[in-house]
Parts: sequence; structure tokens; C-alpha cells
Amino acid sequence: MGKVTGFLEIDRRDRKYLPASDRIRNYKEFVIPLGREATRDQAARCMNCGIPYCHNGCPVNNQIPDWNDLVYNDKWREALANLHSTNNFPEFTGRVCPAPCEASCTLNLEDTPVTIKTIECAIVDKGWQEGWISPEPAAHKTGKRIAIIGGGPAGLAAAQQLARAGHEVHVYERQSHAGGLLRYGIPDFKLDKSLVQRRVEQMQAEGVTFHYGVNVGVDLDASELLADYDAVGLTGGSEKPRDLAIPGRELDGVHFAMDFLRQQNRRNGGEAATLGNAQPILAGGKHVVVIGGGDTGSDCIGTSVRQGALSVTQLEIMPQPPEKENKLLTWPNWPLKLRTSSSHEEGAERDFAVTTVRFEGAKGKVTKLICARVDARMQPIPGSEFELRADLVTLAMGFVSPVHEGLLASLGVKLDGRGNVEANQLAYKTSVEKVFAAGDMRRGQSLVVWAIREGRQMAHAIDKHLMGETVLPR
Repeated sequence: MGKVTGFLEIDRRDRKYLPASDRIRNYKEFVIPLGREATRDQAARCMNCGIPYCHNGCPVNNQIPDWNDLVYNDKWREALANLHSTNNFPEFTGRVCPAPCEASCTLNLEDTPVTIKTIECAIVDKGWQEGWISPEPAAHKTGKRIAIIGGGPAGLAAAQQLARAGHEVHVYERQSHAGGLLRYGIPDFKLDKSLVQRRVEQMQAEGVTFHYGVNVGVDLDASELLADYDAVGLTGGSEKPRDLAIPGRELDGVHFAMDFLRQQNRRNGGEAATLGNAQPILAGGKHVVVIGGGDTGSDCIGTSVRQGALSVTQLEIMPQPPEKENKLLTWPNWPLKLRTSSSHEEGAERDFAVTTVRFEGAKGKVTKLICARVDARMQPIPGSEFELRADLVTLAMGFVSPVHEGLLASLGVKLDGRGNVEANQLAYKTSVEKVFAAGDMRRGQSLVVWAIREGRQMAHAIDKHLMGETVLPR
């Protein structure tokens, strides 16, 4: 490494946030990046471990020690090339990835891991600022045509890889813009949508054609795609939300979290917030309860606060995790521990080991939740019931599977035991000839970085299937 003793001499220093009182006034990103020299110092802390566990901790297997060394030696453009060799969209993961690489860092044994995510984001942001990132159209065309159904991170990664291999790629997206949950799920204050759009424009310049407002299997028969294309990639995500079938679920004011988040993202993007007969879902002047303790729940908190909620309470059925993990038991794996997001810091109460028994309301609108404490088996404890005032409830309990109606039903692809499209991690082939699957549609609800990995690997598999060999990396 450029500075062998860096981890001994330099303290960990990460990006800061704008004060909560300032950032909740708008939907803009609020992370304050480190300066060039500070980023270089943080890169100097990388130990160049004999076994770099960060490689395995990172789903796309970023060559982290390599680009840390390049940043330390002021070779930023080489660092960018190295970073792009494993990750098509590091500006996305540099903002929204939970950084399992840092959990795997050897310095995490001392709770001072290298600020890998921050350095990654600094490299790619500098690349855009300096004009180093530009379209990379293929020098030669193969004559093969490929349809990618779903314009989320898995579909975008697959499409870009395949286009650069010389194939004619068409992406079918049912929304009015590409990005999937990057655009319509993750709030703008965590990921500015201009970052997504510039990647889409880069891909268009590389020859990718986007078809918007097309719900394949509903608006367009899937059999037409099978007839028109040499291969079809399914990257439609895991969009069937987990519901809460309890009394009062039908009351107005109880909504799925993604319906709430999508509306606000559409408003921010200048689109119509509601589609069809849907009613606006707004938290302003309301007592909000978020059921579910994950990232989507956290996004609902931040959005509710910005809309002017009177109060926000987050409920989690699992017990409160420890504030600090036992390193000897967990490292280098991702640990279960209490995590406080920027949205939690903006004003939210959290309660653990709680289940909702029923919703109650007046005049068809929800007014309160009847909750109960749960035991170790997550069963209600008799006599532990309590009430929570609520004018708006968002259900953020995850997703159970891809939507089966429409596309998957018409294709007749085989599903696994969890209702996901069955395809292995080598060939990514489904049970239907020349149809492949990747991302959440194949593996189930997961992270953006896993979607990018699977999209890249599916592209490798499709290219090899069509051409007999491939130079695309897995």
C-alpha cells in the first residue's frame, strides 16, 4: 500500500450530514462529502490485508484495496476504471448501499473500518465532475436482439453490459422513467434522481432503447417478445408487498409503504403523484405509524417528517437488537445490531417486540392502532395491549415475491418455493427456453448492490448463450 502505517496514524473520518433542522425542509441530498485530501487520508488507512475480506463482503466484489491505493497515490482516473470494472453504477451504491464491505473490513474488529463507501462515492463523483465518464458504444455489432423486462438496477446493469458487448438491447419499463426503486422507491434525499437519469442517457448513447409505459404481460403479450428477440431477461423485481391481514385493514389511511413513497417521488420528479383512481397519501398534520423496521420503514419516516407529520412512530415485531455486536461471533459477516438512520435522527419514536392486533377508526378512517407486546415466539403477551394514535399507517414489512399475474403467468416460468422465478446463479436460465432472470425477481427482496451483481452475471450468461463464449465479467 501507499502508506503501510496509515491505519495506525490516521483516525477514521466519514462524511457528515447537514443539521436535521435544515435538511428536513426539502428533499435534497444532505450528505457533506469529504475533501480530496481527507479522502486520500482515509484511503491510506487500508491495510492491504493478506485476505481482503472486504472483497467477499461486497456483493459485486469490488477490488477495494486496489482503488484505495490508487486514490492514495492520486491516480483517480485509474481508480475510476478499476471501480467500474466491477460496478456499473458506483454512485448509486456509494449512496444507498449499507456497506457490508465495511462490516467485513479487518479494521472493523476495532470498530474503525475503512470508509469504503465514502471513497467509492468520491471516486465516481470526481469521475463525473472531471468528464471522465462517457458513453462506451460497442465497436462491433453482433446482430443479436435482447429484451430486458424491468428497468431497475438489475435490468440497467444487464442492459449496459450487453449493449457494450455489441448486442441490440431493448428495455421494457412499465413506469414512465427507468430506475425501478432507484427512482420511485428510494427518496430523493438519499439518491438524487438526476444521477439515475444521466446513467440512462449514457446507456441510450451506447445504443440501449427504452420503452416506457409498457407493462409486458398486460399491455404487450410476452409471446411477441419471445418471437422478436434472441433472448429475454426478466428483471422486474419483487413487488408483491407483505400485507397485514387484521381487523380494520380496509380503513382509509392504511397504505403500503411503497405506494406512499412512489407518490412523493413522482411529485418531486414533476409527474402526477397519483395514477388512475388512487387518492393522495400525505402525512402533513397527521400522526404517522410505520409498521416495519427496515430501510423502507426508515424512508417512510424521512418522507413523513418532510411532509410535516405531527409525530412518527416506527413499530418492529422483532426484539430490539444489541447496540454492539460480538465481533468474535459475527466478523467478517454482516452483524445484527441496532442501526439508527438519518431519518430516525430527524424525529421518530421506535418500539420493538410489538405486533398490531387491529386497526380502529371512525367514519371509515383509521384513528388508532391496538398493539400488543410479543414474546420470544412473536406471539402476543396477554394483558400487554396498548393504543397508538394514528391518522396514517404505512405497511413497510417487506416484499414476499414478484407479481405472478401478467408476465410470469403468461410465460409459464417455473417458480421456486418462495414464489420467485427459478434460475440458478451460473446460467441464470429459467424453465422457458431463451428466458433468463436476475435480481429480486430471482433471489427475492434484496439490496441494490445485489441487483447490480445479478444483472451483470445474467448479462454474462446471456452473451455466452448467444455467442458460445463471452468476455463479459461475472
